[in-house]
Amino acid sequence: MQGLIGKKVGMTSVFDENGKNIPCTVLQAGPCVVTQIKTVEKDGYSSVQLGFDDKKEKHTTKAELGHLKKANTTPKRKLMEFTGFEVGQVQVGEVLTASFFETDIIVDVRGWAKGKGFQGVVKRHGFAGVGGQTHGQHNRGRAPGSLGASSFPSRVLPGMRMAGRTGGHQVESMDLRVVKLMAEENIIIVKGSVPGPKGGYVIITK
Repeated sequence: MQGLIGKKVGMTSVFDENGKNIPCTVLQAGPCVVTQIKTVEKDGYSSVQLGFDDKKEKHTTKAELGHLKKANTTPKRKLMEFTGFEVGQVQVGEVLTASFFETDIIVDVRGWAKGKGFQGVVKRHGFAGVGGQTHGQHNRGRAPGSLGASSFPSRVLPGMRMAGRTGGHQVESMDLRVVKLMAEENIIIVKGSVPGPKGGYVIITK
């Protein structure tokens, strides 16, 4: 799919023509530099690599510096490939901005959920907990309870929902409508929520 790399700015709300208050997310879309164009003949598949968000040269490897100098651009924090661009649609070194999108189109936004560390079953899986504090129970309110298996098969089966690390994974919000486009500031406003924290990277595709 065609798209751009961006950042989540935060949430707001806008009023539509009927006076209805719509919850929206503000996204920075670009500017992204075309750092490489891959072809079937040379690379085995076709895609366009985009770079977003400048970083210092001292934080960049020499291999990455050489790669980006071919596109005559500065070091980038985020590089992503998109497979939906047509042949000849973009050129190496070209800068893509938020004007790549239009108002009222539908986009998908992929981000990285907030990492929550090691959590119990109530927060991680929505368990109800054991229940009341009666009959001598102590601190069992948020415990997982029985794990099921007894003498057979005498082990915990794979896939059992238990405590563990949660969050920090990739999440995609699909079919979000672009409510407003501010191309000069590289800002788009989409209806609905988007995964990740403020300032987190997102991949916006159409």
